[in-house]
Amino acid sequence: MLTKELERLRAAGRLEVREDGAWLAAMEGFRYEFRQRGEVVLLHLWSEQCSLVRRVLRVAEAPESGGTEASAMATGPGSLILEVTRFGGKAPSRFEFAAVGAERSPLRIAREQFRARFRGVLAEQFPDEKISSLTATADLKNSLSGNYTRGLLEGGSQGWAVLGVAPGEFAATCDAMLTFGLLWLAQARKSAKRKPVAGVRLFFPAGTARVVARRAQALSPSTLVELYEYSEDWRARRVDPQDMGNLETWLVPRRDVDGVLAQAAPAVERIRKLAPGAIETEAIPGTAEVALRFRGALFARWTPAGVYFGFGDPRTSLEPGNETELKSLVRELETRRSPVAAATKHPWYRAQPERWLQSVVSSDPTRIDARIDPRFLYAQVPAFSSRDRGIMDLLCVTRDARLAVLELKASEDIHLVLQAVDYWQRVCWHQARQEFSRYGYFPGISLDPRPPLLFLVAPSLQFHPANDTLLRYLNPEIEICRVGVSESWRRGLKVVLRQGR
Repeated sequence: MLTKELERLRAAGRLEVREDGAWLAAMEGFRYEFRQRGEVVLLHLWSEQCSLVRRVLRVAEAPESGGTEASAMATGPGSLILEVTRFGGKAPSRFEFAAVGAERSPLRIAREQFRARFRGVLAEQFPDEKISSLTATADLKNSLSGNYTRGLLEGGSQGWAVLGVAPGEFAATCDAMLTFGLLWLAQARKSAKRKPVAGVRLFFPAGTARVVARRAQALSPSTLVELYEYSEDWRARRVDPQDMGNLETWLVPRRDVDGVLAQAAPAVERIRKLAPGAIETEAIPGTAEVALRFRGALFARWTPAGVYFGFGDPRTSLEPGNETELKSLVRELETRRSPVAAATKHPWYRAQPERWLQSVVSSDPTRIDARIDPRFLYAQVPAFSSRDRGIMDLLCVTRDARLAVLELKASEDIHLVLQAVDYWQRVCWHQARQEFSRYGYFPGISLDPRPPLLFLVAPSLQFHPANDTLLRYLNPEIEICRVGVSESWRRGLKVVLRQGR
């Protein structure tokens, strides 16, 4: 009968194999072989994807084996469940063949395969602790991502939350581990029934823990976070956040910035006159170019070779014969990207909202906090050598010479808190080396040596619910204030929420 069921499954098309509910492999076009060793029946399965061997104890459920209607509905008409054991294992497990309707992405497969590997890593790293749960399923209610495998370890009088990321994941997924690790820690502590959860252990592929190691240094001393990196042979080692190397950050000397702006001034000023007050300019860090933005939206770029224009991706070279095209673009921007535009769903109105918010805040930063000195406001200083994070930062100084970081977000973002802390740490790093004054920032100001203030600025209804949880884990010495602006901030900046911690 088992042979008949396996043949039926082979003919069914795309299949996958699960063990105790955990995905093991895709088995499309699989082959199989039975081996009899005394009373032991071994089932060998293989396909292009993998090879598996299990000892078969019995057929637990099959559509044609007299299973209940409920079991057939649970497993599906293309399913078969065997009770098996592994080599060297004693406890039986449920081995399920299941028909699937859609092909899984390679990334999804890698994450599900990692779950089984991660169990082995944990068992080897913590032999005296028991793995009480391990899942890669997203929990949207508690803002827990399916990009990671999370679980609980129990040993002695306490437990530990664990979170792991599969090899080959995007760098941004690794960098976000601390956010989801802290959220998982909070949920694990909330759900703990038997033992208190001491902290969280985070597991990274080798060489990918650096960003999280730095951010972890901003946590409260009472927040226990352990970092581990695993190698290609799945052996893990604990890493010390203090040994993770230098920051990838630098300051562009103001004389270089001012030199680029001065060189671009004649051409830039002619364009700015097309819409005075709406067009802003900024030197692009690490280049000899200047960006021209219409209420934050990039529409032109000056280079030593000339000016290029075009909304969002300036590629058309400005020549004497096409100046009317540039003027037409600016006129359309005035219509489409107006604070009182009727078509608020137009792509040009909705584009680059953080940049638009930055332009509004920059016009009068004292609305965010009356202590801010409006004479000095720098965007994206320090600069990053890595990818753009998609979130805007402003660096300024208070009237009593204390540095202040403004982190801006126009929509809900779960990463706001720890990305803001990352930027704050970079500012502290340069401040400790007295580089702001040396590189020409805040001229005539003797900066206060205290750590910078940190302002999180967003529309009041756009702070992610998880922000409260994450803020509780930060070092209380970091002075943070959430500033909520009205949802109609494009028409004028109005603060409706101000909350410190």
